[in-house]
Amino acid sequence: MKIAKGESVIAVLHSPREKLLGILGEINASGVFIRGIDLSYFEDWCSSIVNDEPFLPMSEYFVPMWRVERIVLDEGDEVNPSMTDQFLKKTGQLMSDY
Repeated sequence: MKIAKGESVIAVLHSPREKLLGILGEINASGVFIRGIDLSYFEDWCSSIVNDEPFLPMSEYFVPMWRVERIVLDEGDEVNPSMTDQFLKKTGQLMSDY
């Protein structure tokens, strides 16, 4: 199964070490395009949206392939919901709308 454009993904990067949660734009030989946020900001982001406070929006990222350690689909199950499902549960909105 391929990861397709428009799917929710988590990208693990190095040099410097980062984790991005976002919507995949494109993967090609030169790199990855993602509209997302730093995963460490997720809880604050959800809280700010729920409380109608100012928040940093998702940003457009291009990450060169040499920085990509791995990209995984944001999948969950009944015990461990995906980040996308957690966002919907916490905010009542779709992450792709942000």
